[in-house]
Amino acid sequence: MPLVRIDALHATPDRLDALGRAVHEALQETVGVPPDDHFQILTSHDGTTGRLRYDDFLGIHRDEGIAYISITLRAGRTPARKKALYRRIAELAGEYAGTEPGNVFVALTENEPIDWSFGHGEAQYAN
Repeated sequence: MPLVRIDALHATPDRLDALGRAVHEALQETVGVPPDDHFQILTSHDGTTGRLRYDDFLGIHRDEGIAYISITLRAGRTPARKKALYRRIAELAGEYAGTEPGNVFVALTENEPIDWSFGHGEAQYAN
């Protein structure tokens, strides 16, 4: 059950949709997320009232095509599966949204089943 947030600079609705599709497909392919487990927050920042900061940290060039992708999901994926996820997101973001691989910034946050409520004030995954 991931919750995905994508923030991009000067992104059109089509680019945001393409980035969202890329991330969701990568999650399905690499970590087994079901097709209907699709919760995303997609935000374009105009550079004036909303900004994204970036630099060439670790020697990776980034520019205004940057997309910050935050994924919160239940803990338990191996490092190999996480690496496959990052790789696949970068591939599909390039294919679907024209985003350069260096502009694909992904951060995973893991949590436990008790940390989720899908509605009705209940913790559906809690034991």
